[in-house]
Amino acid sequence: MKKVKICFAASSGGHLEQLMMLKPLLKKYDGFLVTERTVYHLESGFPRTYFLKQVNRREPLFPVLMIMNSFSSLRIILKERPDVVICTGVLVMIPLCLLAKLFRKKLIYIESFAKVTTPTISGKFLYRFADQFYVQWESMLKVFPDAIYLGGIY
Repeated sequence: MKKVKICFAASSGGHLEQLMMLKPLLKKYDGFLVTERTVYHLESGFPRTYFLKQVNRREPLFPVLMIMNSFSSLRIILKERPDVVICTGVLVMIPLCLLAKLFRKKLIYIESFAKVTTPTISGKFLYRFADQFYVQWESMLKVFPDAIYLGGIY
């Protein structure tokens, strides 16, 4: 029987740190990581790691970088063919998440631990697409009423 394949997707920094808490799932499932390329060297511990270009919505090249990341995300989805995408955000991961849904894959989104009363922009956008949407603070159920609250990921 084929193992379920999970794409773990997060931008760099705290979002990636939160996602790394789910690394024990690799004992049960096949998985790979998609994150941003930064100047820092990453020892992810995942069998395969793919990098997207880091983006900032305020920079002039933002639209070009998002288009480039969309094509890179499409290549990753077609190559790896994940069954599920687990994402902790943010912006750079939106194309990957939307492509996964386009290919009828499950999308699990985990809203940032740092967001106690207000949503991330990515969370607000992807809430409507996620098959399961998790919040890490009970107070966030007011913002995302259909979300699942199980406590913090840490």
